Amino acid sequence: ATARRTSDRSADDLRVNLWHLDRHDASFNIVDIKPGNMEDLTEVITAAEFHPGSCNLFAYSSSKGSIRLADMRSNALCNAHCKLFDEAEPPGARSFFSEIIASISDVKFSRDGRYLLARDYLTLKLWDINMEREPVATFKVHEHLRSKLCDLYESDAIFDKFQCCLSRDGSRLATGSYGNQFRTFDSHSGGTDTLEVTKNPQRLRRLRQQGMAAEGGADGKKAAAGAGAGVGPGSADFPTKTLHMAWHPREDVLACAASNSLYIFNA
Repeated sequence: ATARRTSDRSADDLRVNLWHLDRHDASFNIVDIKPGNMEDLTEVITAAEFHPGSCNLFAYSSSKGSIRLADMRSNALCNAHCKLFDEAEPPGARSFFSEIIASISDVKFSRDGRYLLARDYLTLKLWDINMEREPVATFKVHEHLRSKLCDLYESDAIFDKFQCCLSRDGSRLATGSYGNQFRTFDSHSGGTDTLEVTKNPQRLRRLRQQGMAAEGGADGKKAAAGAGAGVGPGSADFPTKTLHMAWHPREDVLACAASNSLYIFNA
């Protein structure tokens, strides 16, 4: 919802719509990227989010890996963005999978509205809304799957859409992964941890021990990261995934959905 809690937005592949909470029968179209000829369509909208402090600002992401910040004061139809956040691809790095893994599946503002968090298939990127050139930090989530993109494409797993979220003070970030696991990151130090949403604490303990062995007795953060590295195409845990996550706006509580269950963590 907007900062004033009077309106909300919805988005599909081609449009972002604005809804007044007192009117349920009509909406206002604020972004429309549908071309005159559908054969000319080159990208789709993947997520949209209102700024938490300015009800006139909103961000929406695309399947090409870009985020646009738009101002509803400039025009009734905000197809012309005021800021574009897009990281250039390194020379020579382009492949058949480049556009697929660059597609942004979720975008979230920090509580103070200063930062934007975006999730693509392999990484989390934290953007300062005052700096369009490059993200202030990039966190590797699925780097261990980069060599398995062909298998992921064959199984359609490469099209999985993982959500992301920030803690109330923006110091911690979280996003889902495979094996009913999710990753948390410290936005300042870059430290990471991998947790599993499970009702079986013995299983989680075994995963951590396996990670410790894989890292040769490394510290807990590296061990936790190693525990997720074995989850990939062909493993028994790969079909299970944590796609949906949300951080409580005022408390250190994290909600994760996995399979048919909802798990609440004291973060």
